Amino acid sequence: MLLKQNLSLIRVLKITWQIDLLMLASCTLAYFVDTRILMSWHLPTTFPALMGTAIAFFIGFSNNEAYSRWWEARIIWGGLVNDSRTWARNLMAYSHLDNYKGITQFEHKMIKRHLAFLYALKASLRRNPDGLYEKYLDEQDRELVKKFTNIPNAILDIQARDLQTLQDMKYIDGFKFMALNTTLQNFTDGMGKSERINNTVFPTTYVYFTRLFIWMLVVLVTIASSDIGPSSIILGWIIGFVFHTTHINGMSLMNPFEYIPSAIPLDNITRTIEINLLEGLGERFIPAPIPPVNGEFVL
Repeated sequence: MLLKQNLSLIRVLKITWQIDLLMLASCTLAYFVDTRILMSWHLPTTFPALMGTAIAFFIGFSNNEAYSRWWEARIIWGGLVNDSRTWARNLMAYSHLDNYKGITQFEHKMIKRHLAFLYALKASLRRNPDGLYEKYLDEQDRELVKKFTNIPNAILDIQARDLQTLQDMKYIDGFKFMALNTTLQNFTDGMGKSERINNTVFPTTYVYFTRLFIWMLVVLVTIASSDIGPSSIILGWIIGFVFHTTHINGMSLMNPFEYIPSAIPLDNITRTIEINLLEGLGERFIPAPIPPVNGEFVL
């Protein structure tokens, strides 16, 4: 997730330099074709102007839909942060009304297992099986979840089993069981919604035809303004730079769980929850927060 309101020129060039070179080459080629081959043919300037207006609406719609996916993902993980704190707090408080800090090994395991769920879900959404979740599972749980294709869901199954055990052992009554089970259902909802976004491909036609039409516009602007001489090459590039950069900006939000600066900072969010829960458990060794990359973004 980006932290700064403004981007440096170097960062912008890192993102767009390849497209910039291709646009300059395309504009140069279009200019020489128009002035050397199509000398008797003149393209009205109103045509690329109308086309540019239509493409602008199309890009605006695509970017709006991409941002909607990004914002929904951020809401989902914001909910997971709140529910994670509620889960740990209620497990500690409900089972020991006389002593908030008197936590049993059983509850300790359930809270740490939730951290395993978060790490497993993060790895699943980024399609990067890093195995970091294993450090918060005991040997029995590790062997059990490896039998399943959806590891985060398998971890929630274990949590539900142990929650039922807490009630059977009279550690919690029926009302407290319902409250904890509701939080567990929230984890399932957050996982399912995240997977829905991650597994739903943004319509390919939106991306493909938008790029195609922008390239056509760049060429047509260069040809229509060829009367001003080689400066039409720069004009075509400027128009293309605006449209391409706007489109790239929207498409960078299209897949909110990717490992890129503009995506949801899953590492940072997961680490924040980890710190909060471990502090609540009274652990001695607390990991440090995820530092920003060059002060510009967190992953």
